[in-house]
Amino acid sequence: VPNLQGPRYISPAPNGGFVVSEECGDVKVFTSSRKLLCSLSSKYGHRFGNPAGVCVDMNGSILVADEQRRTVHLFPEHGAPVCLVSAGLRRPNGVACSSFGHLFVADTGENCVKVFKYCVRPP
Repeated sequence: VPNLQGPRYISPAPNGGFVVSEECGDVKVFTSSRKLLCSLSSKYGHRFGNPAGVCVDMNGSILVADEQRRTVHLFPEHGAPVCLVSAGLRRPNGVACSSFGHLFVADTGENCVKVFKYCVRPP
């Protein structure tokens, strides 16, 4: 996939596509045929500081750790972004989520992994 601006982290998406964070820029969503589906900045009007880790939960929502703003946001397929974590992070880097609604954040500023619970629809 060409024309990315400093690709950093990547995560598969449930539809066979994938999500890529770009250093000091944006998060882009691609289809299974590697075509750009959308930019989260454009779709949601969201301004990232330095997006880092990305993952996609079982509902198809995209979770993004923002290293510079020290936050983790959830971008649902429909609706407005939700800030899941806005305090207690020094340098959020990697993120992962479980089917049980757990959010794992690698905080390189504190050399640890922090675990949070957030709501997901039951299967």
